[in-house]
Amino acid sequence: MDFTLSERERHFQAKVRDFMAAEVRPRIADCARELETGDRWAPLGTIEALKPKAKAAGLWNLFMPPASGHAHVDDGFVFEGTQLSNLEYALCAEEMGRIVWAPEVFNCSAPDTGNMEVLHRYGTRAQKDRWLKPLMDGDIRSAFLMTEPEVASSDATNIRTSIVRDGDHYVINGRKWWSSGMGDPRAKLAIVMGKTNPDAQAHAQQAMILVDVDTPGVKVERLLSVYGYDHAPHGHAEVTLTDVRVPAENLLLGEGRGFEIAQGRLGPGRIHHCMRTIGAAEEALEAMARRLMSRTAFGKRIAEHSVWEERIARARIDIEMTRLLCLKAADMMDRAGNKAARNEIAMIKVQAPQMALRIIDDAVQAHGGGGVSGDFQLAADWANIRTLRLADGPDEVHARAIARAEFGKYRDAAR
Repeated sequence: MDFTLSERERHFQAKVRDFMAAEVRPRIADCARELETGDRWAPLGTIEALKPKAKAAGLWNLFMPPASGHAHVDDGFVFEGTQLSNLEYALCAEEMGRIVWAPEVFNCSAPDTGNMEVLHRYGTRAQKDRWLKPLMDGDIRSAFLMTEPEVASSDATNIRTSIVRDGDHYVINGRKWWSSGMGDPRAKLAIVMGKTNPDAQAHAQQAMILVDVDTPGVKVERLLSVYGYDHAPHGHAEVTLTDVRVPAENLLLGEGRGFEIAQGRLGPGRIHHCMRTIGAAEEALEAMARRLMSRTAFGKRIAEHSVWEERIARARIDIEMTRLLCLKAADMMDRAGNKAARNEIAMIKVQAPQMALRIIDDAVQAHGGGGVSGDFQLAADWANIRTLRLADGPDEVHARAIARAEFGKYRDAAR
């Protein structure tokens, strides 16, 4: 087994790493200042100024693998951007994940990445021209509305939002929450999941539909916080949809095809989160090590106390193991497809956030009172990554899938 990176993998990893060091990291303080002193829900000028530089460097829309070029409808639409394999992108996303807002600089932030994949794979040419092109160019942003407050959305068959045909339109009614991106004034498109066929078999009831967020009846009820962080200007919202009428041609693929689309969307999205999470863990480990080396307690550097040697060693081991699993999953996606890699995707989706949370928590401890304050990024990073144990399916759902695959190897034992 050869773990050596190819020349192309090293090339893009180094390009993103160098861009992060030269252009992104020096602007951290500027970005924080904008959030503190300006309109927190307006696009950040610091990030906007970096986007043309990333685009000029060929570091734009990196997330779309070449295999995704096989769209559901071959209409000749060309996805613009430097398309990387999942393995190549994993190395780049790790670098981006070191700074929470960095992926947007490269037009590689959620939920836009997943929504662009949905449009490219399943959208009609008209849908791509209207929505995918401006998303690719970074002119607009988007939202994804799936989870609902009134049901256990870990089982998506529970979703109650209705999508009912009425002549040349569909009428949507429902309530969503944790609708990523709805706080951003640039969000113009929402992909909404709801039921078109409530009497059909459980996994054939759902559909996904494209909704202009300015359509009458779409209302942001409130913006939600995560452990006190509101993630401005991105935001997660609770949204009501009241008699929202959208053209029938806005339906993706057709009635009852929602789960098919969801599986195509969520597989890559899950692993993208994990890639970035490894970068956040590396950032926390570096902050922890620097802090321990620079402070003294009880007559010696804190780094020399054995408990911290154990924690640092464990952190390095856990990061390396998690990275290998993530790269294995990405490689399987490239070689055999997302469906064949579903078990590896599930495993990394459980492992990566739990690993990063342990390391960030140790880094918080190393920073003492400062670690839980806003003076360092650690508390915000912990809150952000804690959501990933729920996003795109909670740990328990993925663990259930992993266990069922394992039990499946031993069916004979039950006889």
